Amino acid sequence: MNRHIRSILLVEDSMADAEMALDALQEANLANPVVHLQDGVECMDWLHGRGAWATREPGCPAVVLLDIKMPRMDGLEVLKRMRADERMKRVPVVILSSSREESDLVRSWDLGVNAYVIKPVDVDQFFNAVRTLGQFWAVLNQAPEHE
Repeated sequence: MNRHIRSILLVEDSMADAEMALDALQEANLANPVVHLQDGVECMDWLHGRGAWATREPGCPAVVLLDIKMPRMDGLEVLKRMRADERMKRVPVVILSSSREESDLVRSWDLGVNAYVIKPVDVDQFFNAVRTLGQFWAVLNQAPEHE
């Protein structure tokens, strides 16, 4: 059986954080392609296969690594919309944010996040955290088939 290797979505508007996360995921040697999206609108377009993503291969990602504070549509709105959509309600979503606000944490869990990770300030810790997240969600986590 030739199983489709699902993408890892990194939804992050900070180019510095995105580059570090992409480097960490690359160092993890995952077979999964990583797609970097810069805001929630672009993420929803990818998930629904519309706009610039209309020709992408259909299917859900292995995991969405999602920042909260982004322009156009924030991460909490993305999470809310994903959990309301029958096709995406089981897609693992990890909030990867610098926000330590209790309200963001509570709202994320209330909306159905799978994990909430506060971005470490230390570069090495951030790098290791993202690499570990990628390995866990893309390789070790066993999810039901979506399609």
